[in-house]
Amino acid sequence: MRGKVVLFYPPYEGSPLGPPLCLLALASTLRERGFQPVIIDAAIEPNYKQRVLDELPGALCLGISVLTGPMIRGAIDVAKATKALMPNMTVIFGGWHPTLLPDQTLAERYVDIVVRGQGEITLCEVAEALEQNLPLKDIQGISYKTSVIQTHNPDRKVEYLDDLPLPAYDMSDFDAYERVSGIRKLPYATSIGCPYACNYCTDMVFYKRRFNALSAERVVEEMTTLVKKYRIQEIALLDSNFPVDLKRAMAIAQGILDSGVKFTWTFQASTDFICRMSEDDIRTLGASGVTYMGFGTESTSESVLKLMNKRHQRVNEMYETARRAAIGNIRVTFNLIFGYPGETHADRIITIQTMTDIGRKFNNVHFSPNIFTPYPGIPIWPQLRTLDVPEPQSLREWGEMPLGVNLLPWLQGEELGRFNRMLDYFLLNNQLRKKKAKDNWFHNLVAFVVNRPVRWRIRSSYYDFPWEIWFSGLTERLIKRRSLITGQELPTEAKAC
Repeated sequence: MRGKVVLFYPPYEGSPLGPPLCLLALASTLRERGFQPVIIDAAIEPNYKQRVLDELPGALCLGISVLTGPMIRGAIDVAKATKALMPNMTVIFGGWHPTLLPDQTLAERYVDIVVRGQGEITLCEVAEALEQNLPLKDIQGISYKTSVIQTHNPDRKVEYLDDLPLPAYDMSDFDAYERVSGIRKLPYATSIGCPYACNYCTDMVFYKRRFNALSAERVVEEMTTLVKKYRIQEIALLDSNFPVDLKRAMAIAQGILDSGVKFTWTFQASTDFICRMSEDDIRTLGASGVTYMGFGTESTSESVLKLMNKRHQRVNEMYETARRAAIGNIRVTFNLIFGYPGETHADRIITIQTMTDIGRKFNNVHFSPNIFTPYPGIPIWPQLRTLDVPEPQSLREWGEMPLGVNLLPWLQGEELGRFNRMLDYFLLNNQLRKKKAKDNWFHNLVAFVVNRPVRWRIRSSYYDFPWEIWFSGLTERLIKRRSLITGQELPTEAKAC
């Protein structure tokens, strides 16, 4: 047996989807090559820092997977504690944020190596080099430093997912995740990458618009086997855009249906792909267990969609997607982005009124509005800098940046207040529309009093003296954000792209 590799997933906001798929994938390839991976997930490990420190003696390295935002703070805390205890321990950062900003990440004294992009093979080669005291210069896909000199090795060629082993789900404590989330849920990826080039999205930077997918046969076999083996109730697909290959997507749904294995599953997509499906295809999705789909619709203003480079996104297809999803008894969430550079108040009115109309016509639709958040590496950062958008200059600053909180210079003061009132009315109208009559007479009275005035305000775009918001606050709590992976409510302080 070869050396030990400690893998750590820092704490994050919200309920976990299950074990961190990124670490399970790394552990699987490490184990295949004879190493001893140890996974520590802060979501189920209350004393995660001490647990990491306890595992370090005898380890080859500590690997930390990091997403942009508050998750970085936990990563920094553990990395610093590691260096304080064992200064010579190699600390490796990987995942989305370090890949997008390797220079900034490597500039920190507690980071020795950055694994960029796909990490399964790369981390194995790093572990082998550390074990045998070999140089790092020939390992593709890493950035590293000697003293203060940073070296960025060439990118690694993308590995086909079918050539990689099943993630190490057997290393997961599903009972512990069930205790935290209340459901036996499992994250799974049938593909990575999206063919589109939306200007605000990090996916196109990370995966360079390459769609890389498992075969339908493998997906069906693995998903049904995992459900039976671990008594899984729901599988949340992490694919950026699941139905890019429509024939493959439907083969997966039909295969699950034919297997007779019962579970629910959810995924993200773009509306154009759903509109290419037949109504029978949608019925097959629903019959196979699909209960939810998330969509990055973002706006219904043609000018804003053009600014976002979402030329594939059409308003009529948003209506059609909602209609078709209802055929399969599938819930959907339409994500909305407000405050995008170049968006006007008139554009926001268009989006609010159109989405209100969609919500009125289709009861299976929810909405998740967000103020535009400039994530690292996105294509429009040069433009954002000219607009004086604050840009974090260090790993810690990215960790302290309040994702989901408005930092846009052009959406402040009276303009921001007007937008917030508009958004509150939009959300209130959507929630009141979905409320079923309750025995609580006061709740019913509030709904009766404010329903018609709220609808009038949205039609007329008049939001002064918002008495209905105050009055409804006596019984209603506005749900402002939902996960595009599961549709569940999210904390308002965080944002998922």
